[in-house]
Amino acid sequence: MSEDFSSLPASQSSRLIDWDDVSIHPGIVPGTFILVVSGTKPYMNMSVQLVPLVYVRQPEYWGIEVVGTLPGIGLPATAPYTVSLPLDGVLGTKGIEVIGATRRKTFDVP
Repeated sequence: MSEDFSSLPASQSSRLIDWDDVSIHPGIVPGTFILVVSGTKPYMNMSVQLVPLVYVRQPEYWGIEVVGTLPGIGLPATAPYTVSLPLDGVLGTKGIEVIGATRRKTFDVP
């Protein structure tokens, strides 16, 4: 398959969702960091994950998407979520950019 990835059809069960709070914590090993994102998901049975973008070379701010996925019919009740991601291998030269449905924000990481 030599199709360009960006030309393939978009998934119907996954969407960017918004976040309310972002924090970056030092890891156990010196020089490592953990991203923690929290918010309210629109469906109780939605799973939320942090998905780093793919780059050919290291950007200034590495984009990380907040993605919600439904495993079928959504239970129409909101629920809080908290997800985390070790930032090993997904740090830009200055930091990260957290990308949600309606906003995106950059964060400097030492």
